[in-house]
Amino acid sequence: MEKKQYIEAGKIVNTHGVKGEVKIQVWLDSPEFLKKFKTVYIDNKAVRLLSGRVHKGFLIAVLDGVCDVNAAMSLKNKTVFIDRNDAKLPRGAYFLQDIIGAKVVEADGTEVGILQDILETPASNVYVVKGETEHLIPAVDEFILSVDAENAVVTVKLIEGM
Repeated sequence: MEKKQYIEAGKIVNTHGVKGEVKIQVWLDSPEFLKKFKTVYIDNKAVRLLSGRVHKGFLIAVLDGVCDVNAAMSLKNKTVFIDRNDAKLPRGAYFLQDIIGAKVVEADGTEVGILQDILETPASNVYVVKGETEHLIPAVDEFILSVDAENAVVTVKLIEGM
């Protein structure tokens, strides 16, 4: 399974103030993770992230070349990407998009299906797995035994009715 070089990191949902700052809804683990990047990508163009601060769960960012509220407004609803090569992930960590399409198996090797989608819920993510039937599997240690993002295999423990 080929991994995409550019990863969706969030969406510019609004402007902030009148000096050209943008408010980014972050789709990664945290706004703190995104603010570490020196470069983000908007409309396939590299844009320097000059500074950022976290405010109420959003990243308030100053982008190179965005000097006033009108320039910031032109970016509203645009998706912000990061380059996978710029990301410094801890050992064993992975991007969720890297396991979409992964084979899902039980511990004994029985194939359950393919991971089609990941639903984000307040309690935990839920993996949508399609095989002979559809399974909704909470992404918690009790049910997700291991994730091998490199080989695109997720090992799960199913219970009756799951």
